[in-house]
Amino acid sequence: MSTTPSQRDLQKARTRRALLDAGLALLEHQSLSSLGLREITRVVGVSPAAFYRHFRDVSDLGVTLVEESLGSLHTVIRAGLAERSQDRDRIDHSVEAIAAYVRERPEHIRFVARERHGGVAAVRVAIGAQLDRFAREVAQVLAQDEVSRDWSEEDVRMLGETYVDTMVMTASAFLEAAQGEGPDEAAVARIARRRLRLISVGRRHWTSEPDPGP
Repeated sequence: MSTTPSQRDLQKARTRRALLDAGLALLEHQSLSSLGLREITRVVGVSPAAFYRHFRDVSDLGVTLVEESLGSLHTVIRAGLAERSQDRDRIDHSVEAIAAYVRERPEHIRFVARERHGGVAAVRVAIGAQLDRFAREVAQVLAQDEVSRDWSEEDVRMLGETYVDTMVMTASAFLEAAQGEGPDEAAVARIARRRLRLISVGRRHWTSEPDPGP
């Protein structure tokens, strides 16, 4: 039995991609809560009925954009941490990966930064879930290091969250630099490396306590 996609499947995929791209482009200048379904379909040149073949509503499209915006980034960061054992190498990789991601997908970072505390609850929840997953993945890698191998689960989770908070802050700073606001990209990278080094040094002197019982 052939597994080659049919023309209908290909057209469906193209339409879905076009709707996502149109939504993201429109979100450059407005929030998701103000974006209308008909605005998106007008750009793509399809009917509202065609939209509903792909997404339940505009917030569902927004959730998909969140998954695209953050999913590939934390995959790169997690792999970079797992493949490297030296703190300096890990820090350099993380900062360079974030800078490259912001250069390649500024509209995705802008979307997440705006909607993280925006008016669409489903999207706020999706961003929070992606960042929680990101922190868990980072924590799983760092927990294998000798320095934190015997840490409590709570402390390892806190370490992962601290790394991810710093990375999110760094991504926003790189975006501002690209827009000519605040420090330039070199300064942002330097500050990010110093922050991550501070976390690494602190980790080596941290005394983990057992998780409290229920």
